[in-house]
Amino acid sequence: MTTKNYMTRKGHEKFCNELKYLKEIRRAEILNDIKEAKEHGDLSENAEYDAAKDAQANNEIRIANLEQSLTSVQIIEDMDIPADKIYIGATVSLINIDTNEKIEYTLLSSLEADPCNNIISVESPIGKALLGSSVGEIVDIETPKDYFSYKVINIERKL
Repeated sequence: MTTKNYMTRKGHEKFCNELKYLKEIRRAEILNDIKEAKEHGDLSENAEYDAAKDAQANNEIRIANLEQSLTSVQIIEDMDIPADKIYIGATVSLINIDTNEKIEYTLLSSLEADPCNNIISVESPIGKALLGSSVGEIVDIETPKDYFSYKVINIERKL
């Protein structure tokens, strides 16, 4: 059974472009680096050669991971997701019950998560706690470091 990789159209395009770059441009660059390193002689003590071979291995691993992820993509914008509850693709506004601090999160898959920009994975502790909630609900969220109670004040689909 193949696991679906839920992704935005923008995220899918980004990963497809990265895959194309790694296969068509980066591979050739690395092969050129390997060729140049070989020309420097003894490979047993050639740091440039070792670095180029490591880069080649890492590039091939990333290509394989991207290809695997892209084989089972479901574009979020094409899904019929209820707008009145928090599900993947939702941007939610919350207010901390204790501090009255407001915060906004967009819930996406772990492939597109970017916590520094408040884009969190639905698999994260916060994402899991929010899933299925509606406006007005109080959600208790336990993270490895803390415990919070938030009230859901808005749910949007901004994708």
